[in-house]
Order: sequence, then structure tokens, then C-alpha cells
Amino acid sequence: MRVIEVVMMSKSAIFAVLTGFFFLAGGSTCAAVNTKPVETVREKSVLDTQDFQIIDNFVAQAIQELVRTKDLSSVSRIRTIILQNESSNKGSAKAQYAARFFESAYKYMSEAFAEVSQLPTERQEFAITVNLLILLDRLVANGPANLQLADLAIAKLKDENMGVRYWAVHCVANPDFTRRLNSAEADYSKLSSRIVEELKGLVESSSPEIMILMAQFAGDVNAPETEELLLQMANARIKRYADWTVGYELLDTDILKSLHKKISSAGTSKPALARAFAQLYSYAIQRYVKGRDYLFSDEKQQLASVLIETEDKCLRDVLGYRVNIRNALGRDDYEALAAEHADLLGDKTKVGQLAKKWRFDYGQRPDGSKITEPLTLPDPPKSEPSAQ
Repeated sequence: MRVIEVVMMSKSAIFAVLTGFFFLAGGSTCAAVNTKPVETVREKSVLDTQDFQIIDNFVAQAIQELVRTKDLSSVSRIRTIILQNESSNKGSAKAQYAARFFESAYKYMSEAFAEVSQLPTERQEFAITVNLLILLDRLVANGPANLQLADLAIAKLKDENMGVRYWAVHCVANPDFTRRLNSAEADYSKLSSRIVEELKGLVESSSPEIMILMAQFAGDVNAPETEELLLQMANARIKRYADWTVGYELLDTDILKSLHKKISSAGTSKPALARAFAQLYSYAIQRYVKGRDYLFSDEKQQLASVLIETEDKCLRDVLGYRVNIRNALGRDDYEALAAEHADLLGDKTKVGQLAKKWRFDYGQRPDGSKITEPLTLPDPPKSEPSAQ
């Protein structure tokens, strides 16, 4: 009997997410953080030097308490206190307050990340690091043009712990933050390029939930380098489909959606992206057809979800009509699915509808003629695969 290991979330990533949600829902009190002085400052219309010092003292005290607390159930309360006091209640003092708050946040969070490695247990180190990143996630999203805060997340992107890496990527892939990365300001453009280069180094070593965040980031950010990132991700998945080691097929929905977004918003032909979209989608269809007696039911369900979601969210938008992928799957009609594949993506005798619309081909033959069909997926192996 074939045994398959479908890689979804690594244990550390699961713990990171559950830890984050648990702490978000926590309700214990944190009497050690005194908020009265900073609450007074938040009500002032104009701030002076003493007010700036109060803000600094509050941020220092709160972050120090978060790092040094032995009661992990109180961490969410500390985070909440920090976020509740990140802005002024008076519009006239908003810029003054924010500038000092986020300057102090960068200073003391930098120190906190350095200090956390000295905690007595790995559990504490992991939990506090994750919670610092959860806090950072909101500060990066909410803060003004403070690029230094993003530096703290970038520094953790290559962490070997998948839970830590997940939240670091989440910080830079946060939609509130990526909207700011699309600003025309030069500093944001440079930062986008930096982040993309870091993410490109994670494609081969990251868990699927991290790859989903990366795909969403690449789809949301306008930097041209994100196209390279998406191609790298798509090609890595295509390779794993080809050797039947692919796992957690649901990831491909996000990659395909982001490729579609890039191609559709370009206003011009993007043949490399279109070819990657078509080949990845083709392999998903072919895997479903050729794996009918090889795949487990959960694998087939994931593939069906990829095919249907892509049909609904991408293909109908591009072609202007609904293709028959969903209907073929509903009838469990493999012949109809193969025929739909040929019409949509092409075969040796004709160009597919998608290639006509997006103006791409699959390369050239030795005689110089255009290849009109995607690569054929090899038959399933007889030996047990190892999913990745």
C-alpha cells in the first residue's frame, strides 16, 4: 500500500499560528505596564520633550515586559496595550506622537530580538520571538513611513524555524504593508526589491503556508522583481509535479491566482508568466487524470479545488466564459477533462484558447515551428513517492 506524506504545516509553524491565536485571545492582566502617563500624552494637542520621554519610557517598559514575562498567557495583553497606545487621540499631535512612538518601537524591539536568544528555555525563546513578530506585523502595517521596522522582519526571513519564518514573511506580506510598498517613493521601491531577493532564497526550503504568503506578496506588489519570484515558485512546483513528489496542491491556487493577476494587469503580453501559468495548470489537470488510480482521495480533492478555483477566479475572467472543468470533475468524466485540457491549453494539432488570448507558446521545435501543447506529465511512478 502506497504511503504519502502530504506536507502542509510544519509542527513549528502550526504551533506558531496556534500560539499567536491563543495569545491574541488571552485575557490576563498586566499590571506591570503603567499606561497612565502615556494616556495623558495621547490627549495633548502639542507635545514637548517631556512627552516624548514618556512615550519612550512606555514603549521600553512594555516591550521589556513582553520579553521578560514568565507568564506566557499575559503576552497577548501586553501586545494589546502597546497597540492601543500607538497613536495620539488628537489629530494635531498625530505626526509628533507617531514619529516618536515608532522610533522607540524600532529601538526597543531591536534590543528585544537580541535579548530573546538569552531566554532560559527554547519554548520561551520561540514563543516570545513569535509574539514579537506578531506585534511587529501590526506595527509595520499601521506605522508611518518607518522602513526600519521592516528591517527587523527581513532579518528573520531566513530563520530555520518555520514558525518564526512564517511570521516574518507574514510581516512583509501583510496587505496593509504591501499597499505602502506600491507607493511611488524610491525608498519603498528599494525595499520591495530587497524583500523579493530575500524571498527568492526561501522557495526551495519553506513550508507550504509560507509559500502561500509569498505568492500573495508577489501578486500584490508591483515591483518587476516579483515576476521573477513567481516564475521561480511556479517552476519549482512544475518540477515536483513532473517527478510526482508534489505535496499540498492547494498552494498552487495562490500561485496561479497571482500569475493571473500579474498577466491581466500588465497591459501587454507576458509570455513567460503565461507559459508558467499554463504549464502548472496543465500538470494539475494531468495529475488528476493520470493519478485516478494512484492518488488518495484527499489529494484528488485538493487538485479538484485547484482546478475549480482557478477556473472560477482566473479562466472565466480571461476567456469571458466558463470552461467545463467543473462539470467534468462533477461527472468524474476523465475523457471530458482531457478534452477540455486540449481545448484550453492546446495539443499537437492546435493552439489552445488560453494561448490565443494571452499570446504565448510553449517554445520552439528544432525546425523553428511553435510548440502548441504543454509538457506531458510522466506516468505515476511504481515506487512510493516522497511528497514535498
